Amino acid sequence: MSAQLQTYLSRRSRSVRYIAAACTAIFVVSTLYYLELPHYAGEFRFDEHLPQWPAPTPSQYPQDETSSHVWDTRAAQVKQAFRHAYQGYLEHANGFDELRPLSNVGVNNFNGWNVTMYDSLDTMLLMGLYDEFEAALPVVAQGNFTRLRSTPDTNPWSRSGYAPFFETVIRYLGGLLSAYALSGEKLLLDRASELATLLEPAFNPATGWELTYGWRAAVTPSQSGMLAEIASCQLEWTYAAHATVNKTHYDRVSDLLETLANAMEERKGGMFPTGWHLNTGKPVSESRSVGAAADSAHEYLLKQYLLTGKQQDIESLEMYMLTTNEVLTRLLYLTPNRELLYVTDTSGSKFAPAHRLEHLACFFPGLLALGAHAVDLNAAFAGIDRTKLNAEARRQYDLLSQYDVRALHMAAAEGLATSCWLMYADQPSGLGAEVVDMEHTVRDGSSKDAKGILWIDAVEGWRNKGRTGPLPGTDEKKPIPYTLSAKERAPKAPWDYVVKRHDYFLRPETIESIYIMWKTTGNPVWRERGWAIFEAIEREAKTPSGYASLKTVTQSPAPQSDDQPSYFLAETLKYLYLLFSNEDPVPLDKWVFNTEAHPLPVFTWSDYEKHKLGIPS
Repeated sequence: MSAQLQTYLSRRSRSVRYIAAACTAIFVVSTLYYLELPHYAGEFRFDEHLPQWPAPTPSQYPQDETSSHVWDTRAAQVKQAFRHAYQGYLEHANGFDELRPLSNVGVNNFNGWNVTMYDSLDTMLLMGLYDEFEAALPVVAQGNFTRLRSTPDTNPWSRSGYAPFFETVIRYLGGLLSAYALSGEKLLLDRASELATLLEPAFNPATGWELTYGWRAAVTPSQSGMLAEIASCQLEWTYAAHATVNKTHYDRVSDLLETLANAMEERKGGMFPTGWHLNTGKPVSESRSVGAAADSAHEYLLKQYLLTGKQQDIESLEMYMLTTNEVLTRLLYLTPNRELLYVTDTSGSKFAPAHRLEHLACFFPGLLALGAHAVDLNAAFAGIDRTKLNAEARRQYDLLSQYDVRALHMAAAEGLATSCWLMYADQPSGLGAEVVDMEHTVRDGSSKDAKGILWIDAVEGWRNKGRTGPLPGTDEKKPIPYTLSAKERAPKAPWDYVVKRHDYFLRPETIESIYIMWKTTGNPVWRERGWAIFEAIEREAKTPSGYASLKTVTQSPAPQSDDQPSYFLAETLKYLYLLFSNEDPVPLDKWVFNTEAHPLPVFTWSDYEKHKLGIPS
């Protein structure tokens, strides 16, 4: 590892007992966070003409042929969609967490504290909906965080009386902190600090949740927990510590970062597994994923480094580099005919690939593009001490050392984002399925490896043949209308995938990546793709009172489900609005989005904050 990381770790305890206790403390019972356009020339090419870090030059792409007035009009349509969804919530579900947009009733899925309202506060501010924002403030002021409320038709954790730590942090705490940062309303910071304080017993291995506040104990030694729930609260607690100069808040995030750094040192590189035992603090398997159970943990490694102005948290950046090294060399595959680039998960000690693409994993191309845009990845890669890595991590390092790492990340981002877009554009509904199974063997009986085509192997072949043409998986691709067989089973040819789960839950991940691809490349094709997705949402998901999830994307009109998640207003519509807006109220070099799309401002610790909070200089 780097000398900086070694120095950092030398100040910290590395005992296994500490790691186990801290991991146990952080976990609480929770459910995972779920669950034909023109194509411009100028596809990604990996050669000497690529722009250098930190960002591509817009001149390598065609000019946007859509006028700024049209984009303003499109942004206004997204704003109206938000108003429609939020007003439906207020009319039919005010006082509840979420709206059932078909039956027009409210449901408490997340503690019964009006999660849709809290999740929407910063979206209102970014859209200039100040009347709606100000009307929400008295509700926030009167909210009771010590009382959990459920309804008969609710999520399993709500029926059991548990407050889900992960969802409470990213939706409520993140929403309050972001709205405070955008508005300066001290009420929001006060309520955020109060909520953080109430949540902090979850970090205490001796007490778990405080029963006096109506919480039930949420840590049981026999259970397993997920990586995303261990490592997806750093941003919120870091910004809370900065905004309040509260040492307890800072100590909580410091302990978590220490635990992660110690665990990575013990493992000597690579990705963290998805499942961990709550009692021992050890992995329960060697499964890997960037989708469900792991997604936001990888995201927060990079974003923690960015949030503190790239002046602190160097160990988080190094863990991000070691994680992406493994993704690039072990989790990326190509389909054999259409050459769709996809990221999958692996299971078992042999790392058997599942060859499926989850919608939840479609945030990952945006994360890769953000890292390539914001960080000198080649310098970060060079700073890794190869001699401190295990054999597999060294293999990954040596393989990638032959390439411009920043350019390789951007190539992967381009190919993955294109595949995620095609999962929408191919469908009759124009919207993306929850899970697709990717084809990984050639149908003509040729000698292709039945285990699938690793992207890095294809890239090596391209390099050995003189680096001519675009990288595998990054060439121009067009939608192919997707059809069903007579037995309602989708054939693989010519799509190279089968829709496994047909649902669309109004998810934001693909749109998030499209937004970041637009901001980091300047290629107008991403805006046009986003507009097609919004048109499909309007056509397929709109109801008289809001927007509904869909039961199947392979039909149009698509049958609807009685569900309007709060993240539809917090994330999906926010990213669409920012994609179409000609203004840039939250530029990527000045704001960092938490995993619920709540932007937090980039900052550096002042000398006084370092003194009061005990932050090493």
